[in-house]
Amino acid sequence: MSVDVEPVGHGRMLRKEDPRLVRGRGTFCDDLTLPRQLHLAILRSPVAHARIVYVDATAALAHPKVKAVVTGADLVERGLAWMPTLAHDVQPVLATDKVRFQGQEVAFVVAEDRYAARDALELIDVEYDVLPPVVDARRALDDDTPLIRDDVAGRADNRCFDWETGDAAATDAAFARADVVVADDLVYPRVHPAPLETCGAIADFDRVSGKLTVWVTSQAPHAHRTLFAMMTGLPEHKIRVVSPDIGGGFGNKVPVYPGYLCAIVGSMVTGRPVKWIEDRTENLVSTAFARDFHLHGELAATSDGRILGVRARVLADHGAFNAVAAPAKYPGGFFGVFTGSYAVDAAHCSTTAVYTTKAPGGVAYACSFRIAEAVYFIERMVDLLARELGLDPVEIRRRNFIPTEAFPYLTATGWVYDSGDYPRALDEALRIADYDALRAEQAERRERGELMGIGLAFFTEAVGAGPRKHMDILGLGMADGCELTVHPDGRAVVRLSVQTQGQGHETTFAQIVAEEIGIPPADIEVVHGDTDATPYGLGTYGSRSTAVSGAAAALVARQVRDKARRIAAHLLEVAPDDLEWTKGSFGVRGIPTATVTMPEVARAAYGIDLPDDLESGLDAHVSYNPENLTFPFGAYLAVVDVDPGTAVVTVRRFVAVDDCGTRINDMIIEGQVHRGLTDGVGVALMEYVGFDEHGTCLNASLMDYLIPTALEVPTWETGHTVTPSPHHPIGAKGIGEAATVGSPPAIVNAVLDALAPLGVTRLDMPLTPSRVWEAMQGRAAPPTDPPHGPTAEKGTP
Repeated sequence: MSVDVEPVGHGRMLRKEDPRLVRGRGTFCDDLTLPRQLHLAILRSPVAHARIVYVDATAALAHPKVKAVVTGADLVERGLAWMPTLAHDVQPVLATDKVRFQGQEVAFVVAEDRYAARDALELIDVEYDVLPPVVDARRALDDDTPLIRDDVAGRADNRCFDWETGDAAATDAAFARADVVVADDLVYPRVHPAPLETCGAIADFDRVSGKLTVWVTSQAPHAHRTLFAMMTGLPEHKIRVVSPDIGGGFGNKVPVYPGYLCAIVGSMVTGRPVKWIEDRTENLVSTAFARDFHLHGELAATSDGRILGVRARVLADHGAFNAVAAPAKYPGGFFGVFTGSYAVDAAHCSTTAVYTTKAPGGVAYACSFRIAEAVYFIERMVDLLARELGLDPVEIRRRNFIPTEAFPYLTATGWVYDSGDYPRALDEALRIADYDALRAEQAERRERGELMGIGLAFFTEAVGAGPRKHMDILGLGMADGCELTVHPDGRAVVRLSVQTQGQGHETTFAQIVAEEIGIPPADIEVVHGDTDATPYGLGTYGSRSTAVSGAAAALVARQVRDKARRIAAHLLEVAPDDLEWTKGSFGVRGIPTATVTMPEVARAAYGIDLPDDLESGLDAHVSYNPENLTFPFGAYLAVVDVDPGTAVVTVRRFVAVDDCGTRINDMIIEGQVHRGLTDGVGVALMEYVGFDEHGTCLNASLMDYLIPTALEVPTWETGHTVTPSPHHPIGAKGIGEAATVGSPPAIVNAVLDALAPLGVTRLDMPLTPSRVWEAMQGRAAPPTDPPHGPTAEKGTP
């Protein structure tokens, strides 16, 4: 059921964290300088695949400012040469036998300053025996392809894993009774989250106490602490991880990188704090990428457009090591929602992941574990079906939507969507866009030879991982803790297990608690990012902050309010059931003058006049284990113009209608949507990580890896509907990644609509002018072909 509701608390409250951030008073990792601090630089492989013949650090050790040089052989002696990934694989901290991607860590230097550390890298002599690289995922399993992971006993090929979901037999039956079948090959190319702040760490190991403190750019401080304990053998209670202000993450700061371990080892070796901050090239070349899915899709339908079945075959390029960050039971991520927002009888997907000589990753870049790929897949296929049947893209979606009354809805691949009102969201997007007028304008422009396109995408996400009986990472259940203390003065502190990277947690969580206990948000401090000061949880990614920790915050506040009710009843000399709660105070039912405020209750909670069965204080702790994911959805519409002479694509309008359940802060929601839509423009039109035939990354700087600016995006037109989640304590669903998920297919569909008069039926992202131009000339590249044309030298198609 959809409802119109006011946002929780102060709907457009200004962000509490902004006064320090906009004044440049934030504290990021590189802002920190500890007494006696040293600096670390990492020597990285210049080649993608090679055996290491020898590493000679003699000259580097002779540098007057160098305090230590550590190689893979040194780490072998310490039992620290290899580290676990979040996907039950392993990867080297420093390469020992061979390098498996360009940019892999080979050795590191610790010196008095970062310049000396960088200079000393040039003094390390490494001899490589270069091997053939494996760049093309489609060739990774060929018999004559070099074996990448010969570190694993018994491995005979470059297969990472096979995974499937759905019912193959039922899907075959659905296709057998279909009137029409459409098929296509799609590519979601390798892209990079490219956060404004790169990754880094400062490690400080105290040899006397055995205490290790690590300040690190982490989206999941508690999970990182557990992994640091696993790797170093230190007791977990002796490790403190602090994640200060984070300059963007988008999934890039979920994994544990070798650089973090190098900083820890550097501090252990030298007995002094050691700082490592990567540069932009290191971030783009060696940290976790996203996407890189090669997709074959088939849709079976009736002649009137009713979808009967969906097939998907996925080839996933995971790089040299499997370092995805996804729940263990879902090696292919949440791609299982590839049936989208549609009532499909049967579906089946088979996925093969392969190793290549590229940086490891496959992180959930602003999406919930491969949902961006799933949405792109189904929304392109549905548009293809509409074109085949001569139906309007709006109509094909209306005919196949999951009916509003069918929720909660069990999909053909086993997901239970909690709530939805898809027609209402679509209608709102069409109203804002004035869809009929747009189609009329398009017809007029086509008469003049102009190339205007209108593209639609409707998406459903699965976010808020997740129920711990189904979802874990390295055996760690995906529940989140939250603690709340109301002090005697009536002000409160709430402690979270998630970590903000710009989402506005200090504001949002204060509003959630304020709504429940009646204390103004300004009087509620939000603490996060310090494992010594916060409860355990698995961090921020996959839009799980509000969906999981937001629920925990609401529940812990309700526990505090329940205790406050008992104290208030004692003060007013009535039974707790005789009290009415009005936000901020308790009153005796029927006696308007008999009230007590929350600050008065807080003072009494620490006083001498308390019921005998109550402990002093006003606090609570919860660990929230969600019963299901939440399923936000949205309707997006893009209007593009393609220049007939240059093939430049301009996004002229973009309408985004989102339903994230109960809304907490409209301003923060709009900011998240605007950021995600800008992401989508970049992914659809310009962002791409490419490699040459030697396995060299061609997009190692922001001169080559293009990201959008204000010049490339339109004025966003946003709207919303509200369909609360029935199982979330406040009905919230999550919003942080919706726009990045929904915008690329809308833009691609719009460009193909613009080029329809030229007979163009397929294009792969990014839709750069060279790719669009060749498609306009009838020379569109076959699916998954490497980029070509005048900009291919820089890795941009």
